Amino acid sequence: MLLGKVIGTVVATQVYEGLQGVSLLWVQPLAKDGSPKGAPIVCADGTRMAGPGERVYYEGGREAALALEPWFVPVDHAIIGIVDGVEAPKWKGGDA
Repeated sequence: MLLGKVIGTVVATQVYEGLQGVSLLWVQPLAKDGSPKGAPIVCADGTRMAGPGERVYYEGGREAALALEPWFVPVDHAIIGIVDGVEAPKWKGGDA
């Protein structure tokens, strides 16, 4: 599971068969502390509910292609869900 924040939308002039009605969103990947990590990416919105400003979790690669109906549409990243909140305990080191 990867965390990101939707920072915009992408408009396609041509849509691959199987991706009709699927929003393409511009997502900024986030580090564990919530800070931006790397360059923004385009994600197909598997939830069909995410929008700008929302935190989401997404998958990449084969898992992204499996997350949409129909399976194996050509996407590199797909939004799996919307994040309501993040809570993580402080790690103090040592063995886990």
